[in-house]
Amino acid sequence: MSLESVRTFFSEKAPDISVIVTDASSATVALAAEAHGVEPDQIAKTICLRIGEEVVLVVAAGTKRLDNRKFKDRFGVKPRMLGAEDVVEATSHPVGGVCPFGLPSDLKIYCDVSLKSFDEVVPAAGATNSAVRIAPGRLAELTDAEWADLCQ
Repeated sequence: MSLESVRTFFSEKAPDISVIVTDASSATVALAAEAHGVEPDQIAKTICLRIGEEVVLVVAAGTKRLDNRKFKDRFGVKPRMLGAEDVVEATSHPVGGVCPFGLPSDLKIYCDVSLKSFDEVVPAAGATNSAVRIAPGRLAELTDAEWADLCQ
């Protein structure tokens, strides 16, 4: 169902973008980079976090890690990762397929500036073997994301 919500999202908001489904798993950054023929940092991973009681998504370049100091300076708290079940509940997407598209409710989305190094990034698309190719600026625009410097 999650893959279908992403397909619906793109058919309504950006019909020029196709969801790519592969035979190979793209559940990790390394697998996704191999499946899509890109460097690992070009994979736009989506991290599901809790800030107090609010769930937010951070989309960042594949090998980048959250910087706890930058995060705390920005939000006043340390980031808390959600468990797999909570991720599915918040996004409807399984871990390995989490993306900022086709969400069941509005979540605040932050795009890390690490994505700006690329003309095109490859985020997951709601399943562990699906993705899209999209310009970082367009990703942020379509998801109403805010740009932030949150990674090391």
